[in-house]
Amino acid sequence: MNPYRHVNRSNGRRTSSAAWSLAFAAATSGAVLVAAPQAHAVPSPEVDYLYNVTVRRHYTFPNNDALGYGHGICDKVTGGESFAEVMGNVKSDVTPNDEYAANYLISYAVSQFCPEQIWQLRNSTAGYQPPPGTDSPVGGLQGDVAGK
Repeated sequence: MNPYRHVNRSNGRRTSSAAWSLAFAAATSGAVLVAAPQAHAVPSPEVDYLYNVTVRRHYTFPNNDALGYGHGICDKVTGGESFAEVMGNVKSDVTPNDEYAANYLISYAVSQFCPEQIWQLRNSTAGYQPPPGTDSPVGGLQGDVAGK
C-alpha cells in the first residue's frame, strides 16, 4: 500500500495525505484567527459638505469657493444676521437660488461648520416668510438644524 494514500473506509475512495493536511490546517487556523472589526469611517465636515453641495446638489458658488462660502454663512449667523438676511444673500450669490436650495445650504453649512449656532439660527427664523410669489416646499429650517 502507498504510504501517501489513505483509504476512506466508508466509500472506498482514496484521499491523499496532502488533502488531509489541508483540511486539518483549515480547521485549526480558523480557531486562531480573529475577525478584524469592521471600520466605520466618517468623513470630515469639510469633505461631507463639499460632497453634498458640489456633487450631490450641484451648487455654484462665487469664486468657486464652496468651503469659504459655507464658513461665511457661519460668520453671518454668528454675527447676528437674521435668517431672512442670510437667505437673501445666499439667493443672490449662489445657484440654484430658490427658497429650498438656499434654505438647505444655510442649514447644512451651520450644522457642519458651526453647530453651536444652530439655536441662534433657529431663533432667527421665527416669523420668517418667503417673499411673495415664491414657493417654499417646507417652511423654516431643514434637516439637522430643524432637529429632525
